[in-house]
Amino acid sequence: MATLEDVTGWLNGKSAALADLDQSILIDLKGEGFIHVTRDGATNEQKAADLTIRTTLADLVALGERRLDPAKAMFTGRLKLSNMGLAMKMQPILKAMFS
Repeated sequence: MATLEDVTGWLNGKSAALADLDQSILIDLKGEGFIHVTRDGATNEQKAADLTIRTTLADLVALGERRLDPAKAMFTGRLKLSNMGLAMKMQPILKAMFS
């Protein structure tokens, strides 16, 4: 199973996808830690962000591996977004980050 550090490092390797990121993202892993993402990279700091994504580390990995459908995760409460409109606008970047 991937660790918080694995996922943070993996996101830092996605510099091409992050270059287009105009907003900041905070991934709240429900007690397992945080990943704050900007165009400059990812850290494990809990900072204010334009979009907060709340899920577990296991579900984040499953979303990235395409084993968990994002719509199904939202409808079942396994994925929560602080701003649906912004998340929809950022959808191409989010897909690139997790491809």
